[in-house]
Amino acid sequence: MTDDLEVALVDAFTDDPLTGNAAGVVPDAGELSEPTMQAIARELSVSETAFLSASAEAERRIQYFTPTQEVDLCGHATIASGSYLHETGDVETGTTTLETNVGVIEVDVEDDGTVWMSQDDPEIREADASYGAVADALGVERAALEGAREDLPLAVSSTGLPFLMVPITYLSDLGDADPDMAAIEALADSVGATGIYAFTFDTLQPESALHGRMFAPGAGVPEDPVTGTASCAVAAYLEAYDAFDPTPEELRLEQGHYVSRPGTVLVRIDDEVRIGGRAVTALEGMVRAPERGDDGILEA
Repeated sequence: MTDDLEVALVDAFTDDPLTGNAAGVVPDAGELSEPTMQAIARELSVSETAFLSASAEAERRIQYFTPTQEVDLCGHATIASGSYLHETGDVETGTTTLETNVGVIEVDVEDDGTVWMSQDDPEIREADASYGAVADALGVERAALEGAREDLPLAVSSTGLPFLMVPITYLSDLGDADPDMAAIEALADSVGATGIYAFTFDTLQPESALHGRMFAPGAGVPEDPVTGTASCAVAAYLEAYDAFDPTPEELRLEQGHYVSRPGTVLVRIDDEVRIGGRAVTALEGMVRAPERGDDGILEA
């Protein structure tokens, strides 16, 4: 037997379809098993798909799956979900709550459709990694890292998901990176990170604070176009190491240009760290989901 489920592809951190970071959104996942959610995420084949269902702790439960595994939190899929639910009238302007694997988060939808989500308190620790190993994994010259190292060490930063923060001197170095995905996966595992977020203050747009690229092959995402959780993590890292004097109330981060999916993430740091952005629905339709047993095998 099969069930037809509503599904959308929503491009987050952009106003323009087919740019930004595409997320799958299943607004009524009901009682879908985890193997079935994983199969749908694999079929949609975007970096993350969000599945929404009932919750006893918040207004909705949200789960996130890459094409290969479940992850505890995803910024762009949350922004995409909030935008889609607001567009369809299921969420009004104001605050709603979502139960995630890392706790209940608040999502705020503004009148213009901008969606903001709260993050966990920052956790930052310096990483036991050499510049040579990081440069080799990213496929950049070691000098590109060492030129940016003053007062900004290699560190793992998390506001829900941990990322290895790697400052790079120039945008050209970041753009010319030739990452070794196996080495990146091994390096991220060795420092307890989901992936590597490399960034530079050398930007394409003068109003941007930095330009970033994020690689998480171990989570099934070789390069993510525009990463919400990593954007929050890098903002917390930059504040912790006094990269700005003072830290602006709102940071604008650019990402995705080197995979032809440009987008912009907004980050606010006040009593908490929050990411924000707009999103646009690129595709709506139905997915036919077969019933599966507890072992994930199709039932007859």
